[in-house]
Amino acid sequence: MTTTLSVRRLAWAGVEIRLGDTRLLIDPLENVAPLAPVMGPPHRPVDPVDAPAGTHALITHLHPDHYDHDLIARIAATGTIGCHTPSAAALREVGITPVAQDLGQSRRIGALTVTPVTSLDWRGNDCDQVAWVVEGAGRRVIHCGDTQWHGSWWQIARDHGPFDVAFVPVNGVIAHFEGYAANVPATMTPEQGVEAAVALGAGTVCAMHYGLFHNPPFYTEQPDIEQRFQHAADERGITAAIIADGQPVL
Repeated sequence: MTTTLSVRRLAWAGVEIRLGDTRLLIDPLENVAPLAPVMGPPHRPVDPVDAPAGTHALITHLHPDHYDHDLIARIAATGTIGCHTPSAAALREVGITPVAQDLGQSRRIGALTVTPVTSLDWRGNDCDQVAWVVEGAGRRVIHCGDTQWHGSWWQIARDHGPFDVAFVPVNGVIAHFEGYAANVPATMTPEQGVEAAVALGAGTVCAMHYGLFHNPPFYTEQPDIEQRFQHAADERGITAAIIADGQPVL
């Protein structure tokens, strides 16, 4: 039994957090076929997600690279699925009964406390994105989905910080989707991810949401991500975690 908070980075934006007999997944992903038409095939195999009976999950938003319907449905059979309240109806429509939470509303999942906080999606409020704060055993982690830079970092830090680890998206993707196209990043760049973690008061910043999909001209990620991320962290005096899929962060 894990008596301290254990955190692993999974594929793409996936994170696993364990404490005692509680296992929690945030944005787990294993079914990538629905992403291929725009994001292209993954650049490496995506391993199956270990989600035994009793596993719980949180979803930052309902875009298919963060909400793997088949996997979430499997987890929902024996565990809870947490979401932002505005996303609950869409989940119910496809047979998943979620536990809905408003911004700032905390709940307990076994030995963990989880709270949704502000996030900002490049497509506005079509997905009602949130970040998740997870606390347990004296440790605190934030998972920032695929947010853009926003002005709520300092308020999140005041209300919920400081954080042992901030998971931040860093691919700074240029996205040309039908109806949504712009030549500026739709998610945070490596430098913005580091700045967000600094504002949050995080001791460690862990890069996620990069390196798996690159499909120009529809989905184009930034160059030299890991080098830029490390350089930005060094300049700001924060510990950079560049972690392979499945490997521990805490």
